[in-house]
Amino acid sequence: MTDELEAIRQQRLQEMQAQQAMSAQQEQTAVKMDAKKQEAMRQTLTPEARERLNTLKMTKPELVEQIELQLIQLAQSGRIKNKIDDAQLKKLLNQMMPVKRDMRITRR
Repeated sequence: MTDELEAIRQQRLQEMQAQQAMSAQQEQTAVKMDAKKQEAMRQTLTPEARERLNTLKMTKPELVEQIELQLIQLAQSGRIKNKIDDAQLKKLLNQMMPVKRDMRITRR
């Protein structure tokens, strides 16, 4: 009985250690990917545009993620020749932002 219990404990300990190693590896991979993305943004955007994108990331992280991926794809395909400045980024953001509907409520 105690041998079986000890075997189960050892098995569970090994499973937990393997799970922890996998999560550490995934975290390390995520950190590397983030570093690559930041480097690509440094090469693609001017400091002002990067600052605007970082500010926007606080309120709309999904939109910023989408824009970053699009910019990286454009840069990798060679379609971006010069760094994107703040004005160009504003144009891109206006194109990507969903159109807001003007709602009016009238009370009678």
